[in-house]
Amino acid sequence: MRSGQIRRIAVNTGGGDAPGLNAVIRAVVIAALSRGWEVLGIHRGYSGLFAPEDGGLIRLDRESVRGITHLGGTILGTSNRGNPFAWPVTTNDGNVVEVDRSADVIDAFDAAGIDALVAIGGDGSLRIAHELSKSGLPVVGVPKTIDNDVERTFFTFGFMTACSIATEAIDRLHSTAESHERVMVIELMGRDAGWISLHSGIAGSADVVLIPEIPFELESVYRKIRDREAHGRHFSIVVVAEGALPKGGHQLTLEAAGGGREEARLGGIGEWLAEKIEKDTGKETRHMVLGHLQRGGGPVAYDRLLALRFGAAAVRCVEMRAFGTMVALQPPRVVAVPMAEAIRERKLVPVDGDLIQTARDLGISLGD
Repeated sequence: MRSGQIRRIAVNTGGGDAPGLNAVIRAVVIAALSRGWEVLGIHRGYSGLFAPEDGGLIRLDRESVRGITHLGGTILGTSNRGNPFAWPVTTNDGNVVEVDRSADVIDAFDAAGIDALVAIGGDGSLRIAHELSKSGLPVVGVPKTIDNDVERTFFTFGFMTACSIATEAIDRLHSTAESHERVMVIELMGRDAGWISLHSGIAGSADVVLIPEIPFELESVYRKIRDREAHGRHFSIVVVAEGALPKGGHQLTLEAAGGGREEARLGGIGEWLAEKIEKDTGKETRHMVLGHLQRGGGPVAYDRLLALRFGAAAVRCVEMRAFGTMVALQPPRVVAVPMAEAIRERKLVPVDGDLIQTARDLGISLGD
């Protein structure tokens, strides 16, 4: 059983990687050590708990987190298939079934003498952390996703880096599009939220930005392209979020390699849209999918600072025993909010908000 006093905490990273994960880990470790606590890192989400003797649990000290703030990825590894409440197990006949191993997770924490967990992750990882918290595990969440779709926090770390990478890509497409008098379609990540596409599309002076929150009409896209042609601008830049969809249509998905259990992944809208534009306008059109370049590499300064603030705040929450909470940016402060509120629904772009109005005032077509 855990004592009332905090002596040892653990930290893990779950879901997709995002720039800034290592910065959070560093802040958690240094802030915890300054309080006289031990820190254990869990490899690959929760998987390391089931193989502690094979390095699944590692002791983190100042030396182990030295010089990692600027590094991309995570020194702890991550997994988006490690839900303890639906753990994949291969049976003797080769089939894969899902079993509830949440009790095993809590037993492993007790066996390792861990008094609290700092769980770093996005929507899915935070839902797992919330369920473990309800089961009695002392947990503090840290919101991580390039999609910026977690409620109750103004930004998630990793988002600004993704926007910077996407904006640079849009900048580079301008010159080649103008040189060849083409339409260039760039597909960006974001799942069901258009934050990355809208931020980078506006910053990169795109002509059309299509996001999931505003189903688009092809004729509206064509109208913008033709209007530019009429005014001597013989190229156009179209930014489309992977979850964008035509009015009355549906989101496009990519089939998982080999089929099977893996969930369908959003994707393909860029190629589909480019083919439509070329066929119906006669304009030579190319498309590109920026893909995982948006989540790779080191974090920009803003994400480094936010990640360090989040990590330090998470340790303060543990110290105050504010468990079942998530640290969140509510400018100018980082605060603790109930995790249940943060995962209630995904944070989408408000269609009547300032960003949308800015895009319209700049003459950017949103496809409606």
